Amino acid sequence: MNTRRSFLRKLTALSGALAFSPYLGSARGQLLLEAIRDSAGRDAASLARDEDFWHLIKQAYSVSPAILNLNNGGVSPQPRVVQEALEHYNRLSNEAPSYYMWRVLDKGREPLRARLAALGGCSPEEVAINRNSSEALETIIFGLRLKAGDEVVLARQDYPNMINAWKQRAHRDGIVLRWVNLELPTEDEQYLVQAYVDQFSERTRVVHVTHMINWCGQVLPVRAIAREAHRRGIEVVVDGAHTFAHFPFSLHELECDYFGASLHKWLCAPFGSGLLYVRRDKIKNLYPLLAAPEPEADDIRKFEHLGTRSFPIEQAIGHAIDFHEMIGSARKAARLDYLKRYWMEAVQDLPRVRFGTPRAQPWSYALGLFAIEGMDPTEVANRLFDEYKIHTVAINWENIHGVRVTPNVYTLTSDLDRLIEAIRQMAR
Repeated sequence: MNTRRSFLRKLTALSGALAFSPYLGSARGQLLLEAIRDSAGRDAASLARDEDFWHLIKQAYSVSPAILNLNNGGVSPQPRVVQEALEHYNRLSNEAPSYYMWRVLDKGREPLRARLAALGGCSPEEVAINRNSSEALETIIFGLRLKAGDEVVLARQDYPNMINAWKQRAHRDGIVLRWVNLELPTEDEQYLVQAYVDQFSERTRVVHVTHMINWCGQVLPVRAIAREAHRRGIEVVVDGAHTFAHFPFSLHELECDYFGASLHKWLCAPFGSGLLYVRRDKIKNLYPLLAAPEPEADDIRKFEHLGTRSFPIEQAIGHAIDFHEMIGSARKAARLDYLKRYWMEAVQDLPRVRFGTPRAQPWSYALGLFAIEGMDPTEVANRLFDEYKIHTVAINWENIHGVRVTPNVYTLTSDLDRLIEAIRQMAR
């Protein structure tokens, strides 16, 4: 009952906060709010299979009826209420920019910081708002006090921007990079942890861990790796681009020191919004990427000295949080996992189809990778779009090869039936 009351309070807050939303005021919007109210007592597993409910969620987006977007792992669309909020704040800013931006909208930054912290399970004094996970993680990578000879452990399956940032530090400062080469997919936690531990030495200062490998959706056991690292005095940097608002977890429970995420992925916030987490006792010694008045301050805000930025984007993040909480983190994760299993189970017995993603939680959620023997991933992805208008992405990176399929909460099983039939046709 407490969970139900909390859920209904969040729904009431959403209705009030987005009172100016034309969508929520429409007949479809009212149907969605009624469905949310009616679902308040239902468990995540049963709701995950309710296509009528998720059809109403789909109506809350403005996605193309012609192109089936299954590349939400790249960037996700915003629900209508977030688009409307962004447009509202943009129009307001243009009435008198320096007044509304700095004296009105900027006052919403601290409440937004608190909401992001609550969503991430940490203190507001540990969260900075920025533009994407690359900016957040490069703030960390270039701000850490490393010297020539210090070692950093990272994986060949990490995101290219982060790999290149570490390579630049190696080139500029003489740090040494030690590489993990993961064999994926796997549900063997001991293997994954040991792969990192094997690269640790007495000179290792930092380990960089990707929470969910973007190429294939493999979730790594961050906390277990972090504990092994901390036992050896090694700091832990986590790339959470694909996990924040994807499935429930707490930043404090991860036991990492630093974390970066893009909010325009699974939170469905405006394009160009992100989050930086720095553990409170680490803030002082981390230099900001852009100059701040006091670079050694222990205030998380020193990482936000960007100058003029998009206030409408920033404030619309709060509406994306509203929408996310309206669905519920656990329900969202259950639906995303259900969608992945739905299409995978439908094609698993095809003789030429192979998967590059673990099937069970907690090792994967929405992202899934498949390959068809005898076909290059680029050929498969091109045919999916040219012949079926299904937008995916071909993956050819290190030892990961296939086509990445990434549905989102607005994806229906009937949409995935289209993908299933396409895979069957190509696999024959």
